Amino acid sequence: MSKMLKDFIEPYYFQKNYNCAETIIHAGNDYYHLGLHEHDMKMLGAYGAGMQCGNTCGAVLAAISILSMRFIEAKAHESEDIRPVTQKMIKAFKERYGSTLCKDIKPQSFQPEYRCLKTIETACDIIEQVISEYDKEMNH
Repeated sequence: MSKMLKDFIEPYYFQKNYNCAETIIHAGNDYYHLGLHEHDMKMLGAYGAGMQCGNTCGAVLAAISILSMRFIEAKAHESEDIRPVTQKMIKAFKERYGSTLCKDIKPQSFQPEYRCLKTIETACDIIEQVISEYDKEMNH
């Protein structure tokens, strides 16, 4: 059976103790071969814990970052794909959690011993589903 995006999260989340956003961008870099370097991925660090203040969930922001790397060639406003695929991603998170805010998502899935693992796993499933469905729709 082929690996899924969430199969790449364990070393980053548990062994390296990265937050949700850092874990997802590292796993996404491995899974989708995004070509990011370790130094590049630091820019997502502050996205964890809802940008450190319970705002937009770091998992959502990292998911959108993966979409940007995958669907934007040079500039977002020149991409025909980034707006619709990002809207699909946001819609999927809202359908699952009723929100994209960390302060709303965390009470639904946080567990002290695993922290935000369930949210990260769900985000990975959403990322894969949205990209797969969009690629089929657009015949990528």
